[in-house]
Amino acid sequence: MAQKLTKNRYSKLIENISELVNEARKELVKTVNTKIVNTYWNVGKYIVEYEQKGRERADYGSRIMKTLSKDLSTKLGRGFSQRNLRDMRRFYIGYPKWQTVSAKLSWSHYCLLLSIEGEIKRRFYENESIKNLYSFRELKRQISAALYERLALSKDKKGLLELAKKGQIIEKPKDVVKDPYILEFLRIPESEKLSETKLESALIRHLRDFLLELGRGFSFVDRQYRITMNNRHNYVDLVFYHIELKCYVLIDLKVRELRHEDAGQMNFYLNYFKNEVKIEDDNPPIGIILCLEKDRVYVDYVLGGLSNKIFASKYKLKLPTPKELAEEIKKDIPIGDKK
Repeated sequence: MAQKLTKNRYSKLIENISELVNEARKELVKTVNTKIVNTYWNVGKYIVEYEQKGRERADYGSRIMKTLSKDLSTKLGRGFSQRNLRDMRRFYIGYPKWQTVSAKLSWSHYCLLLSIEGEIKRRFYENESIKNLYSFRELKRQISAALYERLALSKDKKGLLELAKKGQIIEKPKDVVKDPYILEFLRIPESEKLSETKLESALIRHLRDFLLELGRGFSFVDRQYRITMNNRHNYVDLVFYHIELKCYVLIDLKVRELRHEDAGQMNFYLNYFKNEVKIEDDNPPIGIILCLEKDRVYVDYVLGGLSNKIFASKYKLKLPTPKELAEEIKKDIPIGDKK
């Protein structure tokens, strides 16, 4: 008995020390990251002030970069290539007040953000990165998957400014739905014959990437959620819970075009969840039919008039170009909503 107590105390000792050291390491990484970002910001400031020499505008292609890179590399070692120095310079120009620089973003984040053309678009990704704690890889993926374009193309000028200032705003069910969803992380060729079971299994294997694509607030609940009525079993492909909207989100997968019976099936699922699963504080559930193809006019007739919130979205298995995406989304915006 005494030996067991000694082992338990020793295990607790190991646990306490490990927790202490891991927390210290996390804080150290944050401190080092902030120091690196601050140092590069100041390097950019020194370069800009030297170039300007009291003038309001400086020549971006200043010859000093080549000489400065060579001399700093000789004196300090790697990390001061002309490209890096130009990034530091752009960093200071883009963020002339140190107070506007976030401690949550690394130097790699800022280099990626600085490569984005357009102030509004860049601010959007910056805010999304801060709010969602994107890693560098996750931020890069969201930019490649044209998250901004998918959220912004149907908005007016005021909406775009709000998107830049606050990032994605989630207030109603429609705010959490994207169209299309980009599933390039599944690495499934578009030419491959796909079944709903195979698509579902691939999404579960890449659940972290799928949650990133779904967006902020989604929490995974279950797959193939069984609903039994009159001795008949029905299965909801994927069930999530949205923390901010406080509701279940049901996703039905289709490897074909949308059909009218799909809406009836989803409506049944939502009615069941509304009456049997959701608790008092929950809001009504949302349904998303994820399909390979859909026609906007047909969708309006299929989903029009339903009391439950059902959305139909397409998915793509490869990254579209921004131009392809713009054309794709504009086809799905009702004529009266185009800006």
